[in-house]
Amino acid sequence: MATLTSSLFLLLSSSFLLTFFVNAYSTTNNTTQLLSNYIHKTPKNNKPHLNTIDSCRRAQTKWAANPHALADCSIGFGKDSIGGKHGKLYIVTDPSDDAVNPRKGTLRYGAIQREPLWIMFKRDMVIRLENELIVNSYKSIDGRGARVVISNGPCITIQGVSNVIIHGIRIHDCKPGKAGLVRSSPDHVGHRQGSDGDGISIFSSSNIWVDHCFFARCADGLIDIIHASTAITISNNYFTQHDKVMLLGHNDQYTADKIMRVTIAFNRFASGLTERMPRVRFGYAHVVNNRYDEWKMYAIGGSSNPTILSEGNYYIAPNDDNAKQITKREAKQSWKNWKWRSTKDVFENGAYFVPSGYGSCAPNYSYTQSFNAVRANLVPAITLNAGPLSCVVGRAC
Repeated sequence: MATLTSSLFLLLSSSFLLTFFVNAYSTTNNTTQLLSNYIHKTPKNNKPHLNTIDSCRRAQTKWAANPHALADCSIGFGKDSIGGKHGKLYIVTDPSDDAVNPRKGTLRYGAIQREPLWIMFKRDMVIRLENELIVNSYKSIDGRGARVVISNGPCITIQGVSNVIIHGIRIHDCKPGKAGLVRSSPDHVGHRQGSDGDGISIFSSSNIWVDHCFFARCADGLIDIIHASTAITISNNYFTQHDKVMLLGHNDQYTADKIMRVTIAFNRFASGLTERMPRVRFGYAHVVNNRYDEWKMYAIGGSSNPTILSEGNYYIAPNDDNAKQITKREAKQSWKNWKWRSTKDVFENGAYFVPSGYGSCAPNYSYTQSFNAVRANLVPAITLNAGPLSCVVGRAC
């Protein structure tokens, strides 16, 4: 009798937990049923596992006491982006900005330091930069615990550096920078030509991770990755209301971009976007488990023979019959041998992907970089938290 009672208790408990899990993540398009059938068991804890990054992050219940642990959660080509993991905590207390002589307590003062720093914010703030913010190596800009907005001025430049993490920041309405002096380190002020008005410009840099940010309405691109930048992950971001979203590769003559390796995962490409999600030249892009809520021209494009693997994405085409195609190639000669593949994607409202090329298109991640893509039908659920998170001290975030 005791054994029967115990078995019944375990059965009821399991049923309750599964129901709780399904209700917490359920969305439209039959995702509830899919989630009830999908449990990925990890060797350690046998818990449901969907968004690899968020599963790691949510396990860090004392995130405010040890924010540096976030650096362990990246995946893909940007996995080794440690940011300021081995540095001190720097708290931004002052939203003002001076491009040449930044005051201690401002974002720019922390971003230009030579030593590793984990940068966080004392309170909610809106930062209007005087000129482009040049971020030095081994920096994390972490917006957890505050509502941090960078807008209505020049925005972020990551140039000639490595190991930068940008997490949980709202970036919108970025303007071109003006020609003039800008400080890039405590002991160097240089004359800048003026930035283009990108949300984040990644130029000749490596080991970069941009996660859980919001992007909209910038003068140029939302994110540009150019001039032989590589080892980059763009994940869990929310993109909206913009034309040319994300450029990978400088131009059709800049062959040094062949080294570029970028992972684009778990992002929400939301309403009001036109093209370049992303647009790729020469290098390699693994576009995996993203949600596309329509586009005005195309979603994924490129030129100069890039390699693109579209895996487990959820594509919803616009109602325009002339814009159902996901892909766009710009080529003076035949593109038939370019390796562009779609695997395990879901296509809604007439969306379709035109593949090309032969042979393997796998990302060839190292053991530490690799992760499992989830079924595309689950993407609406795992991208629900794309964009900055509402993190409260003392609670899992």
